[in-house]
Amino acid sequence: MLRELIDRVGPPRPRRRPDGPSPDDHYGALVRSIVGQQLSVAAAKAIYGRLLERFDGRPPSPREVLAQDEEELRAAAGLSRAKVGFLRSLAEHVVAGELELDRVARLADAEIVAELCAVRGIGEWSAHMFLMFQLERPDVLAVGDLGVRRAAQRAYGLPELPSADDLRALAEPWRPNRTLACRYLWRSLDNEPG
Repeated sequence: MLRELIDRVGPPRPRRRPDGPSPDDHYGALVRSIVGQQLSVAAAKAIYGRLLERFDGRPPSPREVLAQDEEELRAAAGLSRAKVGFLRSLAEHVVAGELELDRVARLADAEIVAELCAVRGIGEWSAHMFLMFQLERPDVLAVGDLGVRRAAQRAYGLPELPSADDLRALAEPWRPNRTLACRYLWRSLDNEPG
């Protein structure tokens, strides 16, 4: 089934630069992820742009986030109170050394998920996206992603969306390239009519 989908949709889009991300990029990616959660692409881009403007075109450092008045940051960027709290939680974890972004790339996937999910506002889905797109880990299955589940349902002719466990079982043959399989599944949604 996946082979047919791959043949039909063609190769996924290229991802990242060849030199790889730095720890600062990891922090910036997490900031961007928090800002963009549960928003349309356009809204996330606008709010993230306003946040960058406040900090001279770059993501704020952890110490800068903690030094900001929460209401001023909220008003300036258009962030919700919850998201300001999530950014502060991320900053607190980094400053306290509980989330060491300079070593995160050396950890196993499950360890990274556990460390990221300890930050308020970062859940399993965000951790999986970080593994897939920031660290470019090859064997991540985004079981909580609605698009992956919907595409798997269509590709395999399932009567309903697969549960996380069903998707894990279905994806077992995709090892050790489940990230790539997810990218093909997402791509298949781009090629849907209407």
